[in-house]
Amino acid sequence: MSVHTHDDIDWADRLAQLRMADALDAGALAPVARRLVERLPGRPTVLDVGCGAGGMSVLFARELARRGGGAVVLLDATAALLAEAQRAVRAAAGSDVDVVGVHGDLADPRLAERVPAPDLVWASGVMHHVGDQQAALRSLAGLVRPGGAVAIGEGGLEMRCLPWDVGVGRPGLEQRLLAARGEWFAGMRAGLPGSVAMPYGWPRALREAGLDDVESFGALIDHPVPGSELLREYVVHRIGWLAESAGDRLDADDRATVAALIDPDGPDFLGRRDDLYLFGAKAIHCGRLP
Repeated sequence: MSVHTHDDIDWADRLAQLRMADALDAGALAPVARRLVERLPGRPTVLDVGCGAGGMSVLFARELARRGGGAVVLLDATAALLAEAQRAVRAAAGSDVDVVGVHGDLADPRLAERVPAPDLVWASGVMHHVGDQQAALRSLAGLVRPGGAVAIGEGGLEMRCLPWDVGVGRPGLEQRLLAARGEWFAGMRAGLPGSVAMPYGWPRALREAGLDDVESFGALIDHPVPGSELLREYVVHRIGWLAESAGDRLDADDRATVAALIDPDGPDFLGRRDDLYLFGAKAIHCGRLP
């Protein structure tokens, strides 16, 4: 059964892509998990808001186990994703790390009553799906214990994966896909219930939410040529997803090109190429509650 959240995205349908992204991002994000966890007290509680398939919480669980234990609380509005995240995190956690799943949404006004008070709140790729992002950050800051931290993954450098000329259609396909995706994103934001402009960056937004010691840093995702089989499979999913998001913002020629590239029975199938890669960066912004 398809389940759409308030942003009208069927996240359960994207489970396979989320799993692959988690696997490809793990090497770059493991140091991020360590950096965030090492500042926490003994046996801390980490809350992953919008946990998706659980990739980042797997890394948090491993770090907590290495430091003597704690708890990971998974929150997601899509039941299929929450179930997958619980499975993945429990497999990684070990006996010293408690894993709790909560089916719910950041917009729930009773969220603070439904989750344990965390020492760290993590939300990656979540805030931009909420109409009032500043209010949502204040809500996250209201969940955390005094001295605890809020960290969000938002922005960075958009992932690139294709050569400029893929041998079919016009060169520069990926750039046009990303431009169309940007137009889709602006429309998605404008159409969210209670959408409010936030005409400043995430570090200021964290300070406006009452957090101190605000900092930003990046995590480089770099899988060079020749890519693995997993990377090739991910690229096929990604290009299809970008085209689906773009819809009529792509012209007929580009839509035909994408169809040829993701057709496993066609001569131009991306999954048989040896020149695919993945390169980009994720931006992490964090602050601490006084």
